[in-house]
Amino acid sequence: MGATGTTGTALLHSLRALGTPVRALTRTPQRPLPGTADAHHLPIQTQYADATDPSSLRSAFEGATQLFLAMANSPAQVELETRVIDIAARTGIEHIVKISAPAAEPDSPVAISRGHHAIEEHLRAGGLTHTVLRPYAFMQNLLRLAPTVTHGVLVGAMGDAPCNYIDARDIGEVAAAALTRPAIAGGTYTLTGPEAVSYPDLAARLVTLTGSRIRYVDLTPDELRDHLVQRAHMPPWLAAHVAEIQQLAVARPEAPTGTVADILGRPPRTLDAFLDEHRDHFRR
Repeated sequence: MGATGTTGTALLHSLRALGTPVRALTRTPQRPLPGTADAHHLPIQTQYADATDPSSLRSAFEGATQLFLAMANSPAQVELETRVIDIAARTGIEHIVKISAPAAEPDSPVAISRGHHAIEEHLRAGGLTHTVLRPYAFMQNLLRLAPTVTHGVLVGAMGDAPCNYIDARDIGEVAAAALTRPAIAGGTYTLTGPEAVSYPDLAARLVTLTGSRIRYVDLTPDELRDHLVQRAHMPPWLAAHVAEIQQLAVARPEAPTGTVADILGRPPRTLDAFLDEHRDHFRR
C-alpha cells in the first residue's frame, strides 16, 4: 500500500528483481506505476484501494498474506493506518511491514512521529507479526531543494547539526528483505545512510558538484515555517513538520546506524553518489 510513493516504487523494483509476485495498491490503477513503463513482464497486479474506503481495502487484501504499509504523512494518518491494520487483520494478512519514523515516541517533539508511535502501538496490540522500518530523511527529498539551490541558496533551520540521509532504494531493499526473509520479520529497524551531513556541508558538496556559488541560510524555526508556506506553498501542517524534524536534529545530534549493511550485506548508498546521479537537477 503506497505503491506510487517513493518507498513503494523502490520496493516494487526490489521485489521485481527477486521475482516475487506482488499486488500494487493505488487510488489510480488506470495509470502506469512510476518507473514501470518498460517492465511488461513485471509479476505485479495493480488494484484500486483507498484507505478511506473500507470495502476497497477488503477486496484489495483478499488472498494476500503480507502487507507493506507506507502512507503519506498527513493529519489523518493515525486514523487511516489503524483502519488499514484492522481490516488487514480481519482479511487474512499475517505480516505487516510498516514505514514509520525516527523518534516514534509518545512524547516526541515531532507531531508526525507521535502519530507513528500510536500506529506502532496499535500494531503491537493487534497481535499480527509486524516489522517496523524507521528511516531518516530520504535523499530523494533533497531534489525538492533544487529550485532554491539553482538560485544559489540552501535554506534550513538546523545550524551545523548533522542530519541522517538514506536513499529510498535502500529502504525498498530492506523492506523486500523483511517480506521475503523470515529471519528479518518482526523487528524494528532504524535506517540511515553511511554518514550524517550538516546543511553547511551539503551546500559545500553542491558547490563542488555544480561549480556554482551556493550559500546556506540558517533561519529560525518560525522563519523556516513561513518560508515553506509562502515560498514553497506547503500546507501549514507540513511546513510545521519540516521545522520540527530539523529542530529534532539540533536537539538530538544524529549519527548513522549499521542496520542497512547488516541486512543487505553491503554498505548503503552514499549521499555523494546520489547527488552526482542527480547533478543536473541542481545546475542553473
